[in-house]
Amino acid sequence: MTILLTGATGYIGNRLLPVLLADGHRVVCAVRNSSRFDTSDYSADLVEVIEVNFLEKESLANIPAEIDAAYYLIHSMSAVSGNFEELERISAQNFKERIEETLAKQVIYLSGIVNEETLSKHLSSRKAVEILLSEGSFHLTTLRAGIILGSGSASFEIIRDLVEKLPVMIAPRWLNTKSQPIAIRNVIQFLKGVLLMKDCYDQSFDIGGHEVLTYRQMLLKFARVRHLKRSIGVVPFMTPKLSSYWLYFITSTSYKLAVNLVNSMKVEVVCENDHINEIIKVDLLGFEEAVKEALDPSRMPSFGCFTDQKKRPVKDRGSTLERIWSLGDKKGWYNASWLWKLRGMLDKAIGGVGLRMVGQSSSDLKAGDILSFWKVLHADREKGNLLLYSEMKLPGEAWLEFSIEQGTFIMSSVFRPLGQKGRFYWYATLALHHMAFRSMINRIVADQKQ
Repeated sequence: MTILLTGATGYIGNRLLPVLLADGHRVVCAVRNSSRFDTSDYSADLVEVIEVNFLEKESLANIPAEIDAAYYLIHSMSAVSGNFEELERISAQNFKERIEETLAKQVIYLSGIVNEETLSKHLSSRKAVEILLSEGSFHLTTLRAGIILGSGSASFEIIRDLVEKLPVMIAPRWLNTKSQPIAIRNVIQFLKGVLLMKDCYDQSFDIGGHEVLTYRQMLLKFARVRHLKRSIGVVPFMTPKLSSYWLYFITSTSYKLAVNLVNSMKVEVVCENDHINEIIKVDLLGFEEAVKEALDPSRMPSFGCFTDQKKRPVKDRGSTLERIWSLGDKKGWYNASWLWKLRGMLDKAIGGVGLRMVGQSSSDLKAGDILSFWKVLHADREKGNLLLYSEMKLPGEAWLEFSIEQGTFIMSSVFRPLGQKGRFYWYATLALHHMAFRSMINRIVADQKQ
């Protein structure tokens, strides 16, 4: 069947797309700028990209009429200007009117849990959108979620930043507000499960994990997963404005988003109408399980990390690939081999793996192979991509990625710090790593054929 996916470049849409494709659906992805949406990893027969700005009604004509269902994943909470409630209303109205002109039987909307009479502007706007969409000629299925646990989720990243940066927290009293967080994996399973499920037509459901926790409990559980000791005190006199500034300066969120999140955090978001669990069987992850999955080192993260990225033009792709795939072999690391050996010896001395010598040829690298103190997570010579994960003893986790994209060689060093020690380590070794990796990339692309 053909599915319209709005918000395809967003946090949820980006994870839902491969799941829909894996089920054999043809997916029409609605994005604002198609040049910024990479679909090279997907079959061209199954993915169609269209440019749509839901605030500009005429652009919705790009949505094809021959669709079976649509996901509405548009939110404007972090808009830097204008009234986000009005923006959400206009977007939803334009979407509803266009979908009514198509063959779509169902619209699936991801909203927020609303079970208090007094709602934040954010939750009130989500509820208004739900009411508007329910007036359409199609069947509406609304899934209401609270905090979504996954790398990249705004709430999750705030929790991560607070725990990683602050050994002692003097926090606002909304830390005692209860919530029912849910793992991103479970959210995607529910979104997939209700697709064209007639038992879910014209209904709304609350979705959440099996634990009801305060924000304080979530912070402490996150700290336990990361093996960090944290102390939290709650004060009653911190106003919403001060709370917003507190989040803005400590975490990586924008001030506008911080304001809206703080207003939402004062409202309990606990599931009431959760009988969807009787219709769609999902193995719900616990909070700590969800955090561990979100921090899975087998995937290089995009959030909560320090990154040192270097780029050089590629004149001879074959020569560059040969040098990349010779790393750790007889070629060593192309610079200061003694320094790499010394680092391996120091790691060995503190109980680490050290600088291991392996027998396999670098040209045949595959996931699971060992290169010195690195483990290969992904190796695709044809596409020009090699991803390594450090197995050294570090106050954090480190990845090293080599890739060739559109005539450019990119080398990315990514470090996810563990608490304040990890941040100190990054800044203390930044200059040394910068010089070492700059020398490495220069030698890899040096003396290439014209």
